[in-house]
Order: sequence, then C-alpha cells, then structure tokens
Amino acid sequence: MSDRIMAVYNRAPMVFERGVGPWLYTQDGEAWLDCVAGIATNGLGHANPKLVAALTEQAGKIWHLSNIFRIPGQEELAERLTANSFADTVFFGNSGSEAIECALKTARKYHAANGQPERIDIIGFGGSFHGRTYAAVNASGNATYLEGFGPRLPGFIQLSLDDMDAIAAAIARPTTAALIVEPVQGEGGARALTGEWLLEVRRLCTEAGVLLIYDEVQSGMGRTGKLFAHQWFAGAEPDIMAVAKALGGGFPVGACLATAEAAKGMTFGAHGSTFGGNPLAMAVGIAAFDEIARPETLDHAAKVAETLSNGLSDIAARYADIIVDVRGKGLLIGVKMVTNNREFMAAARDQRLLVAGGGENCVRLLPPLNMPIEDAKEALVRFEATCAAVRATLAQAA
Repeated sequence: MSDRIMAVYNRAPMVFERGVGPWLYTQDGEAWLDCVAGIATNGLGHANPKLVAALTEQAGKIWHLSNIFRIPGQEELAERLTANSFADTVFFGNSGSEAIECALKTARKYHAANGQPERIDIIGFGGSFHGRTYAAVNASGNATYLEGFGPRLPGFIQLSLDDMDAIAAAIARPTTAALIVEPVQGEGGARALTGEWLLEVRRLCTEAGVLLIYDEVQSGMGRTGKLFAHQWFAGAEPDIMAVAKALGGGFPVGACLATAEAAKGMTFGAHGSTFGGNPLAMAVGIAAFDEIARPETLDHAAKVAETLSNGLSDIAARYADIIVDVRGKGLLIGVKMVTNNREFMAAARDQRLLVAGGGENCVRLLPPLNMPIEDAKEALVRFEATCAAVRATLAQAA
C-alpha cells in the first residue's frame, strides 16, 4: 500500500487487472466472482461492450465542455430520466453525494422562493447513508462520519424509521423543509421500507407542504427489478430524487431529479458544476440507461434476485449458527450474520467470492443486473462454502 494515498480506506490486498461481466481477474489470471460491483455501481458488469463502445466513440470527439455551453447529451439523458419517472427536470453531477447536495439545496431553495426561508430543517433517519460531503453526513447523522469535523450543521434532524408518531410530529413543524430517506437502505443493512410506510410519509409531507426526497443512489437504476425502487408502490412518488452509481455503469455520473414545482427556486446561478454532465459521462449514461431500462434487463434482474434470495434463505436454514436472516429487495441483498461480518467477508475471499459489508452486521450481495443465472448459482456455492469454513473455524476455536 502506498503511503502517498490518504489512509481513509481499509483496502483488501488483491489487485485486479481486468473484468468481464461479474468476474474480476488478477494479473496472474485468477478469477474472482464479484458480488460487490463497485458497491452497486457496475450495474451491467465489467467492460460491458455497449458502454465501452459509447465511451470510445465519444472520447474521439469531445471530453469536456463548460456548462456555459449546451451539451446535447444532457438533454438526451434528462429526457430519458424524466420520461420514466415522476420528474420534470434534472441536474447532473458526478456522484451520489453531489446529487444529494443538489437535492438538499433544491428543497431549501424551494421554501425560500415561496417566502418561507425559515423552513430549513431536513428530517433524516438512523441507519441511513447519503454520502461523505458535509451536508450529506449531517443528513445521515452517523456519529462515526461526523466526529472531528467541528460542529454539526444546523437544520438536520435524525429520527427512527420505526417511530411514525415522531415522524409525523417533525413533518408538521413550521420550520421543516424536507424529509430524506432511502426506499431501501443500503449501508444501513439492506432494509427495505414497506409501501405502507412510504405512502404514509408521502401523505404527511403533502399535507404539511414538506418536500419528500428519495435517495435512490443505490436502490435505483434497476437494482430492485423496477427502474426505481419506489415505483413498486403507486402513489409514493417523491418531489426530489438523487440517483448515481449504476446510472453511469461505473463511469462517474450523478443526477438530481425534481418536479418543476420543487425546483422552482433553482434559477440561474443557484447551483453549478464544472464536470457535471460532461459529454463523456452523458454518452456512457445514455448507453447505460437504455440497456438498464429495457424490460428484458429488469425481468432478468428479478430472476437473478429470486435465485439468490431463495438460495441464500436455504443456506441460512442450514447454517443458523452463522446467519440470522436474509433481507433487502431485488439485487440489493443483505445477509445478517451471527458471526462478525468483516471476518465473513475475508473468509469469502478465500473462496474467491467478493461481497460487501453493511450495517447491523450484514454482508451485502450487489451483483450486476445482467449476471448470468449460472454465475448466480456459483455465487451460492461459494457463499455456502464460506459458511462451512467459518463454522469449521469456530469449532476449532471452541
């Protein structure tokens, strides 16, 4: 490991040279089955030919333009996003954190434009993760990510997802601007919120004039079998939504989507980005969107999710001493462990299987949406082998 790089990551020691679909390869040709996918980012797998072709073609034309000029790719991708969602308008950035920043600014600017600048409070939830920028960590409220960075920003409130009375009271306060929530919590332990919960919060926000923000950075772009996770529940649409990760298929792209009403305060000079919406990103984003939004892709993702979820549930029944439960939605799968999740991740690497960590002592499986069924079955074989190895290690220690 180089000491020239800030030591903010606890990196695994492997070095990968190339990838194809759900497989990664080291320099010596060793194959690893990737159920991390850049943490739900490589939604179409590694080196997807359609994305490579789009990037290569655009790279020979224009890489970067200032946003003082029209960028036709932005208009094309925004048209696709709005035609397939609740939104009327889009702002492009480079990451999920930037999309969240735009969402929070949009919410507060909306109330200022309405003559209510005192409405600044943002309601967030325990177990959430909205990114690493200063406003994003304050919206999440995770003490680990806030420690050492000075005083917390004003106007951010954290509540429990399970306390609807407190949620209703907070929404009704005259200083509340917005509520931000992940329809399926990712880092928080793959917790999928129910349609009843989302619809009730939608109703409360509408009644109080509070904007509803969905963070679909991880759960969006086909991961649950719908283009966006909230689309499983008619009537639960937000006012603002952040998306990223699979939107670029591994290339940095983020987007903040909003209704025209919610975005009324985002006028000239209110926000901006140097690299956001650059021609390279838009070319890849269009290619990724077109492939992910295909009904065949979404149907296949649902089949892979069923294969993995059913298989993991069967494994959990055989290894109740290792696994507590299987949770999540679609291909955002969490497995809550009895044993330490980080130790399980390391044991999975011995089987050449890559899985991600998560809150509540979970490991997450976040494979590409187009993972072949046979590779999903191979992931189950390797996951069970990991369980057997962990059980054997525990028996030896006893």
